Amino acid sequence: MTTTLAERWGIDQKHFWMHGEQPAQPVRFDEARQLWAVSGYQEAVQVIGDPERFSSNLLPLMPMEVDPAITDGNLIQMDPPDHRELRTLVSHAFTRKVVADLEPRIAEVTGELLDALAEQDRFDLVTGLAYPLPVIVIAELLGVPASDQELFKKWADGLFANQSEFSLNEDDLAAQEADVAGKEQPAAEMGEYLLAHAAERRRKPRADLLTKLVEAEVDGKGLTDAQLANFASLLLLAGHVTTTMLLGNTVLCLDAHPDQLARVRADRALLPGAIEESVRFMTPFTALYRATTTEVEIGGRRIPEKQIVTVQLAAANRDERQWADPMTFDITRDPNPHLGFGRGIHFCLGAPLARLEGRVALNLLLDRFPALRTDPTAPLKFMPSPDAMGVSELTLLTS
Repeated sequence: MTTTLAERWGIDQKHFWMHGEQPAQPVRFDEARQLWAVSGYQEAVQVIGDPERFSSNLLPLMPMEVDPAITDGNLIQMDPPDHRELRTLVSHAFTRKVVADLEPRIAEVTGELLDALAEQDRFDLVTGLAYPLPVIVIAELLGVPASDQELFKKWADGLFANQSEFSLNEDDLAAQEADVAGKEQPAAEMGEYLLAHAAERRRKPRADLLTKLVEAEVDGKGLTDAQLANFASLLLLAGHVTTTMLLGNTVLCLDAHPDQLARVRADRALLPGAIEESVRFMTPFTALYRATTTEVEIGGRRIPEKQIVTVQLAAANRDERQWADPMTFDITRDPNPHLGFGRGIHFCLGAPLARLEGRVALNLLLDRFPALRTDPTAPLKFMPSPDAMGVSELTLLTS
């Protein structure tokens, strides 16, 4: 019997797409979780491309009490026109030209991190490179000290620590409430930290994103403290977690396919394609959620108003109706219109930065370590969140 990569890596069965499985129907009602699930590619595109009928604001349908201040200013949970106005405030910081101009600094930071690993015969990719690189870059963009990265990691770990899937089933309510409660302290600590830096920017403005947020106005009014804290927290978190997972996943996928790794080593022009394929094959954020604002028909199913829908992006990225041989990792796959960075108005603001960080870091990593490979004696560790797919520990051998 052939062992699949998912079995070799010890991936949870909840990530069914990694095990080569797909639901019989692209749209279905999940009885266990009491919500709708969309796993088909075209159906997923339809949902995330229609914010009018599929709202990002889930608060009215949540089965537990949630303080609205926790999400005020969080782009991920906002709809137009508020979403558009807030996103416009920082979109200039992530344009292709602005991001491209960061390449020398990304290369410099990567070089410094790899210098620290040069004499080691093994190292953990996450702690050595995949975590600190994007943290330093986004911290410098925001204007907070990159030296506080251990604090950022503590908060990120706390916010992604939940191990239970989101569910509306009454039997799961206690677990859901515990997950929400567990996020309150790290979210509050991060908000207080960022507001303290924002207060300093009011006294002494700088050329950074935090100053832009402090000075920003929407409809003639500045951001409230809650909006500023949540918006800045999202930028800090999303600005590094996605890249951390992208780097780890790409190294893991290439290591598991030595023929394709050899091709990338020989021809670095193939590296961007390898990154895109790793995002499709091991989608970092595997699912997102929407709330129906009216009755809708999708994939031949009628979904009533005021229902929560989970869009399983990672499963959609393996829909055989969209992809040729979807269970195969293929760095030359073209076109590759994966949903790993979302689609539509909520398309990942930092996608160009994540792609650039991935390309620069992996190029230098491959240059520095010609014999780099995973340590077969060290177990892989993945992030515990069921809606994330990324290594939290990946030991590599250098010789």
